[in-house]
Amino acid sequence: MSDDDSSVARERVIESMEQSAEVYGLSRSAGRIYGVLYFAADPLSIPELVDQTGYAKSTVSNVTRTLSRLGLIHRRSSTGGGRRVRFEAEREIWFILQDVFQQYIQREVQTTLRTIRRAEEQVAADTREEERVRNLRGTYEDLEEIVQLVSEYSAAELREALAAYER
Repeated sequence: MSDDDSSVARERVIESMEQSAEVYGLSRSAGRIYGVLYFAADPLSIPELVDQTGYAKSTVSNVTRTLSRLGLIHRRSSTGGGRRVRFEAEREIWFILQDVFQQYIQREVQTTLRTIRRAEEQVAADTREEERVRNLRGTYEDLEEIVQLVSEYSAAELREALAAYER
Protein backbone atom coordinates (compact mmCIF):
# COMPACT_ATOMS: atom_id res chain seq x y z
CA MET A 1 0.00 0.00 0.00
CA SER A 2 1.42 3.40 -0.96
CA ASP A 3 1.59 6.48 1.26
CA ASP A 4 -1.17 8.03 -0.87
CA ASP A 5 -3.42 5.01 -0.23
CA SER A 6 -2.70 5.25 3.49
CA SER A 7 -3.52 8.97 3.49
CA VAL A 8 -6.83 8.33 1.73
CA ALA A 9 -7.71 5.55 4.16
CA ARG A 10 -6.77 7.72 7.13
CA GLU A 11 -8.90 10.58 5.82
CA ARG A 12 -11.89 8.27 5.37
CA VAL A 13 -11.61 7.11 8.96
CA ILE A 14 -11.33 10.69 10.21
CA GLU A 15 -14.41 11.68 8.17
CA SER A 16 -16.24 8.77 9.78
CA MET A 17 -15.15 10.07 13.19
CA GLU A 18 -16.60 13.47 12.27
CA GLN A 19 -19.95 11.84 11.54
CA SER A 20 -19.82 9.76 14.71
CA ALA A 21 -19.12 12.88 16.77
CA GLU A 22 -22.38 14.39 15.53
CA VAL A 23 -24.30 11.25 16.54
CA TYR A 24 -22.95 11.68 20.08
CA GLY A 25 -23.86 15.36 20.24
CA LEU A 26 -20.42 16.74 19.47
CA SER A 27 -19.35 18.94 16.59
CA ARG A 28 -17.78 17.64 13.41
CA SER A 29 -14.68 19.59 14.38
CA ALA A 30 -14.48 17.51 17.57
CA GLY A 31 -14.52 14.35 15.47
CA ARG A 32 -11.83 15.67 13.15
CA ILE A 33 -9.56 16.83 15.95
CA TYR A 34 -9.98 13.52 17.76
CA GLY A 35 -9.19 11.69 14.50
CA VAL A 36 -6.08 13.74 13.80
CA LEU A 37 -4.86 13.09 17.34
CA TYR A 38 -5.74 9.41 17.09
CA PHE A 39 -3.47 8.97 14.08
CA ALA A 40 -0.71 11.32 15.29
CA ALA A 41 2.62 9.65 16.10
CA ASP A 42 3.19 12.08 19.00
CA PRO A 43 1.01 14.43 21.05
CA LEU A 44 0.16 17.65 19.19
CA SER A 45 -0.06 21.26 20.36
CA ILE A 46 -2.90 23.63 19.56
CA PRO A 47 -0.85 25.39 16.83
CA GLU A 48 -0.06 22.00 15.27
CA LEU A 49 -3.75 21.07 15.36
CA VAL A 50 -4.61 24.40 13.74
CA ASP A 51 -2.11 23.60 10.95
CA GLN A 52 -3.40 20.06 10.43
CA THR A 53 -7.13 20.81 10.58
CA GLY A 54 -7.38 24.32 9.18
CA TYR A 55 -9.63 25.34 12.09
CA ALA A 56 -9.24 28.63 13.91
CA LYS A 57 -7.17 28.58 17.08
CA SER A 58 -10.26 29.43 19.15
CA THR A 59 -12.13 26.45 17.68
CA VAL A 60 -9.24 24.08 18.39
CA SER A 61 -8.90 25.46 21.91
CA ASN A 62 -12.62 25.05 22.66
CA VAL A 63 -12.77 21.57 21.14
CA THR A 64 -9.67 20.32 22.97
CA ARG A 65 -11.16 21.60 26.22
CA THR A 66 -14.40 19.70 25.54
CA LEU A 67 -12.63 16.52 24.43
CA SER A 68 -10.36 16.65 27.49
CA ARG A 69 -13.35 17.04 29.80
CA LEU A 70 -14.98 14.01 28.17
CA GLY A 71 -11.81 11.93 28.51
CA LEU A 72 -11.45 11.50 24.75
CA ILE A 73 -8.08 13.24 24.71
CA HIS A 74 -5.43 13.84 27.35
CA ARG A 75 -3.21 16.84 28.06
CA ARG A 76 0.51 16.12 28.02
CA SER A 77 3.39 18.37 28.99
CA SER A 78 5.90 19.24 26.30
CA THR A 79 9.10 17.28 26.18
CA GLY A 80 12.04 19.11 27.69
CA GLY A 81 9.85 20.98 30.16
CA GLY A 82 8.43 23.51 27.69
CA ARG A 83 5.25 25.38 28.53
CA ARG A 84 3.32 24.32 25.44
CA VAL A 85 0.60 21.82 26.23
CA ARG A 86 0.16 18.93 23.84
CA PHE A 87 -2.76 16.57 23.41
CA GLU A 88 -3.07 12.90 22.58
CA ALA A 89 -6.13 10.80 21.87
CA GLU A 90 -7.43 8.12 24.19
CA ARG A 91 -6.79 5.10 21.97
CA GLU A 92 -8.67 2.57 24.07
CA ILE A 93 -11.95 2.86 22.18
CA TRP A 94 -13.73 0.37 24.45
CA PHE A 95 -13.07 2.71 27.39
CA ILE A 96 -14.63 5.58 25.43
CA LEU A 97 -17.67 3.50 24.48
CA GLN A 98 -18.15 2.38 28.07
CA ASP A 99 -18.09 5.99 29.15
CA VAL A 100 -20.68 6.93 26.51
CA PHE A 101 -22.88 4.03 27.65
CA GLN A 102 -22.60 5.13 31.27
CA GLN A 103 -23.06 8.86 30.73
CA TYR A 104 -25.68 8.98 28.03
CA ILE A 105 -27.35 5.71 27.13
CA GLN A 106 -27.77 4.43 30.67
CA ARG A 107 -29.30 7.73 31.77
CA GLU A 108 -31.67 7.76 28.80
CA VAL A 109 -32.75 4.16 29.38
CA GLN A 110 -33.41 4.86 33.06
CA THR A 111 -35.43 7.98 32.25
CA THR A 112 -37.51 6.10 29.69
CA LEU A 113 -38.04 3.21 32.11
CA ARG A 114 -39.37 5.59 34.78
CA THR A 115 -41.81 7.03 32.26
CA ILE A 116 -42.92 3.56 31.13
CA ARG A 117 -43.45 2.41 34.74
CA ARG A 118 -45.59 5.48 35.45
CA ALA A 119 -47.59 4.82 32.29
CA GLU A 120 -48.03 1.20 33.35
CA GLU A 121 -49.72 2.38 36.56
CA GLN A 122 -52.05 4.66 34.63
CA VAL A 123 -53.10 2.47 31.71
CA ALA A 124 -56.30 0.48 32.00
CA ALA A 125 -55.87 -3.18 32.94
CA ASP A 126 -56.36 -5.96 30.40
CA THR A 127 -56.12 -3.65 27.39
CA ARG A 128 -53.99 -3.66 24.30
CA GLU A 129 -52.21 -0.55 25.65
CA GLU A 130 -51.34 -2.34 28.89
CA GLU A 131 -49.80 -5.22 26.96
CA ARG A 132 -47.80 -2.88 24.73
CA VAL A 133 -46.53 -0.83 27.67
CA ARG A 134 -45.61 -4.05 29.54
CA ASN A 135 -43.73 -5.35 26.48
CA LEU A 136 -41.94 -2.05 26.11
CA ARG A 137 -40.94 -2.15 29.79
CA GLY A 138 -39.50 -5.64 29.28
CA THR A 139 -37.47 -4.48 26.31
CA TYR A 140 -36.10 -1.48 28.20
CA GLU A 141 -35.28 -3.62 31.23
CA ASP A 142 -33.30 -5.93 28.94
CA LEU A 143 -31.58 -2.91 27.42
CA GLU A 144 -30.78 -1.58 30.89
CA GLU A 145 -29.12 -4.90 31.75
CA ILE A 146 -27.13 -4.92 28.51
CA VAL A 147 -25.93 -1.36 29.08
CA GLN A 148 -24.89 -2.31 32.63
CA LEU A 149 -22.91 -5.30 31.35
CA VAL A 150 -21.20 -3.27 28.63
CA SER A 151 -20.31 -0.64 31.22
CA GLU A 152 -18.76 -3.13 33.64
CA TYR A 153 -16.87 -5.63 31.49
CA SER A 154 -14.15 -5.45 28.88
CA ALA A 155 -14.87 -6.49 25.32
CA ALA A 156 -12.80 -9.65 25.85
CA GLU A 157 -14.79 -10.56 28.98
CA LEU A 158 -18.08 -10.06 27.14
CA ARG A 159 -16.91 -12.18 24.19
CA GLU A 160 -15.80 -14.91 26.58
CA ALA A 161 -19.16 -14.88 28.38
CA LEU A 162 -21.05 -15.03 25.07
CA ALA A 163 -18.88 -17.89 23.84
CA ALA A 164 -19.52 -19.81 27.08
CA TYR A 165 -23.26 -19.10 26.75
CA GLU A 166 -23.34 -20.45 23.19
CA ARG A 167 -21.87 -23.79 24.29
